[in-house]
Amino acid sequence: MSLAYLSDKSIKQFIKSALAEDIGDGDHSSLSSIPQNHTSKARLLVKDEGILAGVDLAQKIFKEVDPELELKLLMKDGDTMQSGDVAFEVSGSARSILTAERLVLNCMQRMSGIASYTHHMCSLIKNTKAKILDTRKTTPNFRIAEKWAVAIGGGKNHRFGLYDMIMLKDNHIDYAGSITKAVQSTQKYLKEKGKQLAIEVETRNLDEVKEALSVGDVDVIMLDNMMPSTMREAVKLINGTCKIEASGGITEMNIAEVAECGVDFISVGALTHSVKSKDLSLKAF
Repeated sequence: MSLAYLSDKSIKQFIKSALAEDIGDGDHSSLSSIPQNHTSKARLLVKDEGILAGVDLAQKIFKEVDPELELKLLMKDGDTMQSGDVAFEVSGSARSILTAERLVLNCMQRMSGIASYTHHMCSLIKNTKAKILDTRKTTPNFRIAEKWAVAIGGGKNHRFGLYDMIMLKDNHIDYAGSITKAVQSTQKYLKEKGKQLAIEVETRNLDEVKEALSVGDVDVIMLDNMMPSTMREAVKLINGTCKIEASGGITEMNIAEVAECGVDFISVGALTHSVKSKDLSLKAF
């Protein structure tokens, strides 16, 4: 999957940090109980239903712990999983398998939960043009895996962080004094810095939508916590001059109605901040 934030460097940095947190000065349970040269195998068992995610990451984790470990992949990221499936088999040093086990499971269980919920939300608006976006409401130091899971589930990644897009939200606008002042200051800043970043502006009512349109050079207008009737009016006002994102209070119950208003994107923070992890386990055999 070609995603800008999934560089070899960023993934390796994440894995090294996570392993350091877990291993410390050694996996003393494995070091003390298992002979150094003992080799074995383990299976990744699926005990839940949904969309599998984290297989590619698991491979990288095992190889970081021990390059000699061998994986036999039986499923891939994005596959539909059912209880009883076996995602992969890993073989090699028993110590190494156990040292990697918890990080692999922590990543895959949460990623599969995110991918499954994203897939479900996408299915609810499949007959519209709207696309599901994630947000920055992610677990600190785990964003790379959570946004990866959204993409596996069929969602679209929004900005990865504060650095790769301008988003002028309500607080920015209130501090700046108005949408016009915030946008004009942003345009000046980007020109001075020689940066080319998309500008998105949050609006809370139709007057703010009109102001965002009037100031110009806005790439995306966000319609925040608007009623569907107001959204439809906003879509008419914008009339294709820029992209439109709906945000705020999006649930399974209302997402279809929001999509039918004609917006391009719907951002859903719950994709990453409220999902339940899927049940997976790694068992020796």
